[in-house]
Amino acid sequence: MLIDSAIRAAKSKTGQTVKLSDGGGLQLWVQPSGSKLWNLAYRFAGKQRKLAIGSYPRVGLKEARAKREEAKKMLASGIDPSQQKRLGKLASESQRADTFEAISREVLEKKRREGKSETTVSKAEWLFDIATPALGPRPIADIAAPEVLAVLRQVEAGGRLETARRPRDHRPSLSLRRGDRPRHD
Repeated sequence: MLIDSAIRAAKSKTGQTVKLSDGGGLQLWVQPSGSKLWNLAYRFAGKQRKLAIGSYPRVGLKEARAKREEAKKMLASGIDPSQQKRLGKLASESQRADTFEAISREVLEKKRREGKSETTVSKAEWLFDIATPALGPRPIADIAAPEVLAVLRQVEAGGRLETARRPRDHRPSLSLRRGDRPRHD
């Protein structure tokens, strides 16, 4: 079992990575550069695997042990922790890419590729520009109807009644539901 003082004092004197074991597969890899990385060595489907947990001191000993236990629970359930970590990263990247602003840009690009008139494209761009300040960074799946209504009410409050009515009238052309996203053929 490792202790914090031993971790802080650990150095690679040989010019090679030194592996210090905490037990249960948890290892601290001390690099020749001086960096210290937590890794979990485990077997899944008969193969040796490694899960990167994080760097020390950003991930402390207690937190590294807790992550080891989480991984062990996944293994007991038949789940590969490395694969689960990869899927989590992909899901979060996908969610960041599915913002109102990103999808509205995709819709505009699709309209241009389809050869829609510049008037049609500029009108859609104008309507998206109205909503982007309020909804732009939000994941599209998290945007609820009352939020869209609040944006339209702000436009109405500014005395632009016709402008507030247009997005409601053009719903099919401005729909951003997942199924209506442009295809990249």
